[in-house]
Amino acid sequence: MKGKIKNLEELAHIIANLKSTGKKIVHCHGVFDLLHIGHIKHFEEARTFGDVLIVSITPDEFVNKGPGRPAFTTSLRLESLASLESVDYVFANKWPTAEDTIKIIKPDIYCKGPDYKDHLDDITGKINDEEAAVNFVGGKIVYTDDITFSSSSLLNKFGDLYSLEQESFIQDLLAKNSFESIKIKLEKIEKLKVLIIGETIIDQYIFCEALGKSGKEPVLVLRDLETQNYLGGALAIARHLSDFCNNVSLLSFLGEDNEYKSFIEEDIEDNIHLNFLNKSNAPTIVKRRFVDSIDRKKILGVYSINDDALNKEEEAKFLESFDKLSKEHDLVIVSDYGHGIITPKIADYISKTDKFISLNAQVNAANIGTHSIRKYHDINCLIINANELWHEMRERDGDLEKLALKLKKIIKADYVTVTKGKDGAFLLYDKKVPIDCPGFAVKVVDKIGSGDALLALLSLCLYSEIDDDLSLFIASLAAAQSVESIGNSKPVNKVTLLKTISHFLK
Repeated sequence: MKGKIKNLEELAHIIANLKSTGKKIVHCHGVFDLLHIGHIKHFEEARTFGDVLIVSITPDEFVNKGPGRPAFTTSLRLESLASLESVDYVFANKWPTAEDTIKIIKPDIYCKGPDYKDHLDDITGKINDEEAAVNFVGGKIVYTDDITFSSSSLLNKFGDLYSLEQESFIQDLLAKNSFESIKIKLEKIEKLKVLIIGETIIDQYIFCEALGKSGKEPVLVLRDLETQNYLGGALAIARHLSDFCNNVSLLSFLGEDNEYKSFIEEDIEDNIHLNFLNKSNAPTIVKRRFVDSIDRKKILGVYSINDDALNKEEEAKFLESFDKLSKEHDLVIVSDYGHGIITPKIADYISKTDKFISLNAQVNAANIGTHSIRKYHDINCLIINANELWHEMRERDGDLEKLALKLKKIIKADYVTVTKGKDGAFLLYDKKVPIDCPGFAVKVVDKIGSGDALLALLSLCLYSEIDDDLSLFIASLAAAQSVESIGNSKPVNKVTLLKTISHFLK
């Protein structure tokens, strides 16, 4: 059995020798998380199309089936497949998709299950790319006809992937929604025109090696190894929306010398329209985080910032730009990081607009004790972290639902959503019982930006009048997706989100 498990380089050599003797190569690819009778019959039929059956699997780091998946590791999945008599060789793919592997293996037959016959059923669209790769190497794609089962469905039914809270929440959603209906609702969001307002922030991650204590002073000494810049703040929110909306605009400030403007313009998605003003006597905000290169833990943060309020001229320019842009958009998302660009006058002006306003006003190291949400009023949707709520209401550990209801009345918000980290989030609307959504994050790499992802998707869903519980579920999955990568390096991906929803609801 162990002799069947190879790496791609070994297999390329083996396949070349097999083909030289006239052998016909059949290739199957997938996750194959829970090996079941449907897989076994699929491989047995695939084997009849040629002389040698090779199976490749998607390795753990590229599996996008939602929290807790894959249920079985790469090595265990390889071993289970290698135990099948119909399979000659197995290996773990080196990429998220199969196209490059197909071009190396050059199979005579690339075999997929019957559920892939209609390419429109594949929400990733990758089956078309795979077929193109097979045609490129002179092969042929064929489909088996045997019965099919879903690993996700079996794991959802018999596995122990979810907590009781998660299972109950998902079952309630299943009773009211199908995957197709959810997909249609998300597709309608594409037409929305969204305006993002907030600080432009460059998140700079400096990966370091800890050398130890200084020889003469009680100071930790680090060696910098690599520096990576990511688009943070309001830029991150815009990027989270770029895969869901065709038209996203940003109104924000750069420093007086336009630092990082070229980097932003090169890195931002094409459907995000940038509207920058300049703040005098200020740099473009950079938040540096020194990170241990081994465990990816943050050691120190250093901010380059001038958080003085805008002067009267800058304030007037901002309001003039907001007036023009808001008329061209359906909804406005405000993320106030408390660094001086949204003055009380601007906050009041935004609050009085007739547009749907969604708000997140964050407490951080630079503004704690001075930043307040109460400069806003008549907001459609407020998203706030539990710690920020306690801080805003000057309560150390008060009841979150009561505090949220009190704040809702103070600022006259339609919706208030309180995020609770790993414990999920709850949403208040009118006098209904709060909707409590459990957390779904499993693989937490970096919590930076999770609130921005939730803000982005929840705002779109609530504006589009998607049911409150489904809106909170979609937004929570977006937040769970965002914490799986370092910093704001990757925006929320629509296909990945849809795949996650699909596997949850099977």
